[in-house]
Amino acid sequence: MCRSARITASLSPYWHWLEPSQDPLARLDLALAAAQRNQDQEGENLVRNAIAALASREEFKEIQSLVQESDKLNSFEFTSVTVNRRGEEIKREAKQAKYFREILPNDVPLEMVYIPGGEFMMGSPEKEGYDYDDEKPQHLVTVSPFFMGKYPITQAQWKAIASRTDLKVERDLDSNPAYFRNRQDSAHRPVEKVSWYDAVEFCLRLSRHTGGEYRLPSEAEWEYACRAGTTTPFHFGETISIQLANYNTDYTYEKGVKGEYLKQTTPVEYFQEANKFGLCEMHGNVWEWCEDDWHEHYEGAPTDGSAWLSDNNGTTKVVRGGSCGDHPYLCRCASRGYDDPGLDLSNGVGLRVVCALGRILP
Repeated sequence: MCRSARITASLSPYWHWLEPSQDPLARLDLALAAAQRNQDQEGENLVRNAIAALASREEFKEIQSLVQESDKLNSFEFTSVTVNRRGEEIKREAKQAKYFREILPNDVPLEMVYIPGGEFMMGSPEKEGYDYDDEKPQHLVTVSPFFMGKYPITQAQWKAIASRTDLKVERDLDSNPAYFRNRQDSAHRPVEKVSWYDAVEFCLRLSRHTGGEYRLPSEAEWEYACRAGTTTPFHFGETISIQLANYNTDYTYEKGVKGEYLKQTTPVEYFQEANKFGLCEMHGNVWEWCEDDWHEHYEGAPTDGSAWLSDNNGTTKVVRGGSCGDHPYLCRCASRGYDDPGLDLSNGVGLRVVCALGRILP
């Protein structure tokens, strides 16, 4: 038993809920839930005191932050599904996740979902269909907890921030750049035709407006969040389904079936099912900018979840997730793309933001 478990065991009968193999926030939730189910107020207090005692140590500062953060997060329910190689649903699960909501100008909401820390194998395994050399070698990466947008940034969210010239940090922004704009449901469609530099400026303005630390995700954070604990080509299984994502349905992956090709983006709430972290639209609709420079393979890549910005000339940046116009293999969890950071010509590239822990603390 590690030191943290020994300390907690001496303080509470619920110490076994606090084993360090789980994320700190999940451990807290489970311990408190166990005490509350037993209507054990003393036990609940002991659990909180135990974690507070651990948090007083330097190596447990992150736990202290999570304890405070947890008290200010809300929970939401969602559905996660699993499909077989033919795209047929074989499992449906009701799940919960934690989140907080930012209110942008014009009362536009932005929902940020808590992503627990952990380890995962980044890249595609051997013999995954349509895998590329730039997705290898598969390597173990440790990712710290963070918050990520439930959806890609919508046109309404982009306009709310981009139109505020008083928030400008480095560059001007077009408040309505999307190709699929001026439609009845455009406000809820993802923004696209934004350059990497525009996406960074959006994050800087969002940070200035909210007081938080918003940025683009690292490539490792993006794939970790997309997989949500899964190891299959897509977070919902071995193939992609027209019931679950917006992509070029003239093509198939594995034994999936073809369907009506929409040839345009869809509102971010169009597909209701989320991955096991509660994130939606991680496959298809629009590519999403990452912070990293493009590298042709993972030899020498960081293993701590940080963005890879060295050993490259910085002329191309990573995009992830695939788009509504792409073959399904480009929408896989491990699939990587790149683009010129200064260009905004593609109607298939948007963004999703992440936020550091501590945003919702007073």
